[in-house]
Amino acid sequence: MSTRTSTGTARTTLAFALITATALTLTACAGGEPATAPAGASGAPAAAKNALPTEDVVSAVARNEAAAKLLPADVRRRGSLTLASSVATPPSSAYLPDGRTVVGVDADFAGAVAKALGLELKREVVGFEAILPALGSGKYDVGTGNFGVTEERRKAIDFVTYINDGQGFASRSDSPLKAVTDLTQLCGLKVAVNAGTTFERTLEQNQGRCAEAGKQPYEVNVYSETGAIWMSLQQGRSDVVMNTINGARYAVTQQRNVKFLGEYRRLDVGFAFKKGTPLAPAFQAAVNGLKADGTYDRILRKWGVTGSGIPTSRISPPELPAPEK
Repeated sequence: MSTRTSTGTARTTLAFALITATALTLTACAGGEPATAPAGASGAPAAAKNALPTEDVVSAVARNEAAAKLLPADVRRRGSLTLASSVATPPSSAYLPDGRTVVGVDADFAGAVAKALGLELKREVVGFEAILPALGSGKYDVGTGNFGVTEERRKAIDFVTYINDGQGFASRSDSPLKAVTDLTQLCGLKVAVNAGTTFERTLEQNQGRCAEAGKQPYEVNVYSETGAIWMSLQQGRSDVVMNTINGARYAVTQQRNVKFLGEYRRLDVGFAFKKGTPLAPAFQAAVNGLKADGTYDRILRKWGVTGSGIPTSRISPPELPAPEK
């Protein structure tokens, strides 16, 4: 059976604050800025850090005339796009200490693409669950939120890919789990996830596997704030967290007594648009232009996610296959 839990606030500024609050002390190797230090082979930050990177990798981006010509005429005339942005935790997205400035992988790629296309981005911070429906209704032009490309989402949403991330697990250090490679390893445990994510969908779609294996089912604890899933882990209300690979890797560097349990599956991640959008070709050309001029790699290095690079941007590619049962 599934247990659904949610936090009482819709304010996404709480997300990263919750990670660093309530006794989630930084590890002893803290110091310096995370993104400018070399990343390990996995693409994870090389060491625990407190400060978010501030390197400017966007302002020097030159206009990509070939990509800009692919924009619809009305967008070129308007000169701007509305962006719905979900803010969760680094390295995907976070707030600077001012509580207003959004930074992260998503923000840098969105800003760099807009610069290449000669457009102004009008950003609005929106809850993760609300973005895809809002795109479908035409309220926003584009959305970011580390959205993994899935077959279910492709029915209603178009994507332009810019990184590869996916699903990973973490637990307290005293957990007997060493790695999670099969969901039946979670049987009898409480798993914390964010609402409306591929994590929630994956766990709910596979809940019957514990019964098939003659084991107790796992519980799925669903939270609206990313920080709350880590708090539930630290407080013992959850046994395991399922999160993005990059997000889990980063979070365990910022907390004591937490360990990364490895990657479960990879997914392409992309800008999200209303189905049938005419914006996709221009965004694809802009992302590939960033790869050609070196901006793409600079963004990955800044956030310590070099393992998430993709060879080329694609428009709504098929969902990457899930691990075999």
